Amino acid sequence: EEMRRAWRELILTTPGLGASISGVILYDETIRQATSDGASFIQIITSAGIVPGIKVDIGLDNLANHPAEKITEGLDGLRERLHAYLEIGARFAKWRSAFFVDGQRPSRGCIEANAQGLARYAALCQEVGLVPVVEAEVLLDGAHSLHRAAAVTEDVLRAVFAHLNAQGVRLEAMILKPSMVLPGVDNAVSASVEDIAIVTLKCLLRSVPAAIPGIAFLSGGQSPNLASSRLNAINVNSRGHTPWPLTFSFARAIQAPALKVWLGKSANVAVAQAQLLRRAQLNRAARQGRYLPSMENMKTVAGL
Repeated sequence: EEMRRAWRELILTTPGLGASISGVILYDETIRQATSDGASFIQIITSAGIVPGIKVDIGLDNLANHPAEKITEGLDGLRERLHAYLEIGARFAKWRSAFFVDGQRPSRGCIEANAQGLARYAALCQEVGLVPVVEAEVLLDGAHSLHRAAAVTEDVLRAVFAHLNAQGVRLEAMILKPSMVLPGVDNAVSASVEDIAIVTLKCLLRSVPAAIPGIAFLSGGQSPNLASSRLNAINVNSRGHTPWPLTFSFARAIQAPALKVWLGKSANVAVAQAQLLRRAQLNRAARQGRYLPSMENMKTVAGL
């Protein structure tokens, strides 16, 4: 636990992080922790101009009668937990559902069960005054094609919004966190950055209502460079064509380079923070459609 706390302190105390990162998703453990000198993480986050959020699902479990498919658990007692997180200082929450893709998956039962869970979570968040981040991830595992991924993503998102509407969720008071439309990692046919951007945008335009105030893509196991390149291409292609801003909600794609150089050693904190800030700046550039692969060789990104 102490090593986890130290890693999160490194992230949250990175100077200048608030210029590129607007929100941070904490765990139950993290939201209750403090820096080594006693300042609460919530205090550190808010003083940096960043909004604190909280992951509230308790993970994936096997979906009964649906072999090799998953359901997200955590609705039991959620109302009480949300009230507690609001009191601690959280201002938004996150719930993740995940969908495997092959010839038969995801099944209709899996899609509907997870979509209903996302909608019930979102309604509870809005009831207590938290903004729900609705995360629907179509997983990279498998050999499915780009177009199969697009069809599944569209199907999932349409089901999610049908259930959100059924539960009375205010679409203008939530954030969507989808996966980019990507072929499976074992698919032999590569897809260009441009193709991924076009197919992702087409999928979102067909399935996401205009009332949504923002879409924040998850990185879902992509490398840091690829995640930035693809986010940039999506934003370049979206100009003038989408009703919502398109941004990032990355974990490993921002943290991995910093974690690689930190190695749990206090002597490496400053260089790890520099790596973290640089990755955040690169994704901010991608959010603006200004990212270039040549920026990967820069220690800092000028103007960001």
